Amino acid sequence: MSKREDIIDGREYRNRTYGLIYTEVLGWIDLGHAQGTDIVNLLKQINEGESSGEERYKVVYSQSMTDPTRTIKMGKFITWIVKRGRSYPERKSIALAMMMTLARKFEGLQASFPVSLTTDSGFSGEDLVSDLLGFYRVVSIDNPFEMLRPVSKAEALKRWDFYGKTGSWKNASFTPLLFPDPEKFPSVRPRRGVLPNFMQSVRPWDDFRSGIVGIQSVNGSYMDRAKGGTLPYA
Repeated sequence: MSKREDIIDGREYRNRTYGLIYTEVLGWIDLGHAQGTDIVNLLKQINEGESSGEERYKVVYSQSMTDPTRTIKMGKFITWIVKRGRSYPERKSIALAMMMTLARKFEGLQASFPVSLTTDSGFSGEDLVSDLLGFYRVVSIDNPFEMLRPVSKAEALKRWDFYGKTGSWKNASFTPLLFPDPEKFPSVRPRRGVLPNFMQSVRPWDDFRSGIVGIQSVNGSYMDRAKGGTLPYA
């Protein structure tokens, strides 16, 4: 759940793993979601499966959150079975499809009762596009922020104060939600943006009839201690 105090100067993104910035190209970006560490781990699983010698291997991807008291962790996971022999472009395609599939399920968890009583983060305007940026930071451009045109903290705060908190603007797609400068466009509402070319270069896997990718778990849920838990997920 992004808060006003999370906002930082968009030009101070380097080495930051937490914070909220505004960019002219992608709108609000949650730097935590955009780290890409989940994608690094997901591709590592796939690469290890390809090296395993097994005809088919299991890949598990998950996303999680902790409650406000930081005592309980809960999340969603999916499990796919992949036939060994996938090229690197196919591995990226499978990883992207898993991320996009699970991210929507996880946002749905946050938007559902009773979780929604404690957070407005479900499908918050910045979440899915930040997840997608994290993917492409791993497979394409590690540092794309300059081309995304980040704004100063003052400019970002201006948008927050005019349009309201990001959690009040829902976005169930991976396309950007843009908030025009309220001083220049005082009567304009948020509008859809267009993803830059580098964030459209991988097509998510959709061939589930060939037998190459099978789905073992469609919509798994889990709950554990926030620290020291035993579940093998995020």
